[in-house]
Amino acid sequence: MIGANSAVARRYAKALLELGVDAGTLKSVVAEVSTIADAYLSSGELRAVLDNPLVAHAAKRAILVALAEQAQISTVVKNAILLLGDRRRLHALPAIAQILKEMGDLREGVLRAEVTAAARLPEEYYARLEKKLEKMTGKRVVIDRREDPSLIAGVVTRIGDLVIDGSLRARLLEMTNALLPN
Repeated sequence: MIGANSAVARRYAKALLELGVDAGTLKSVVAEVSTIADAYLSSGELRAVLDNPLVAHAAKRAILVALAEQAQISTVVKNAILLLGDRRRLHALPAIAQILKEMGDLREGVLRAEVTAAARLPEEYYARLEKKLEKMTGKRVVIDRREDPSLIAGVVTRIGDLVIDGSLRARLLEMTNALLPN
């Protein structure tokens, strides 16, 4: 997702990080940027309008202001979003949100673990897993939860480059490869 926009996204994310740290509102800045990026990503209609060069700049700006008011975001984030719109860089917003989250986590000493399960799991499971991951890494861990029915059963945990695949799909694939001749 970051790709070619990484240098641009990193610059904006760093600026937002510094503004959030200076104001003492880093967590809310990260959350607000993520909210706007999610809205941008989840609505094809919104992206189509905001990325369309034929739509007047004033109309795009009005949409961004309305979106900011509806999401109740701070002036700092609203101004950043408007600046991205002015510079025709809204397409970098998802990457900015991702990099900003990573920078904020690093600053707070937090590791993010992406846990994908075949179905919704009980809260107790996530609490135990979080404790095990914290013990394993020696850092505070925050779990981002995802669901993917194609796993059939089990859990896939990703922390940075480390992937722990405990899914039934992976086990079946291992068995298939073991049974089939090369």
